[in-house]
Amino acid sequence: MSTDALVSLAGPISEEGGPGLFLRIIVVASFVGVGLLAWVLLRAGRKS
Repeated sequence: MSTDALVSLAGPISEEGGPGLFLRIIVVASFVGVGLLAWVLLRAGRKS
C-alpha cells in the first residue's frame, strides 16, 4: 500500500468526528494488520 493511499484513507478520520470515527480507525487498522499478516506469512513460506 502506497503512502498516498494511506493518506487518503486517514484524511476523513482526521477531518470528521462523530460516532463513526472509532469504527473508521478500527477498519483502517484491521486492513493494515491483515496486510502485515499476509506479508509475514509470505516471507515465512519462501524461507521453507
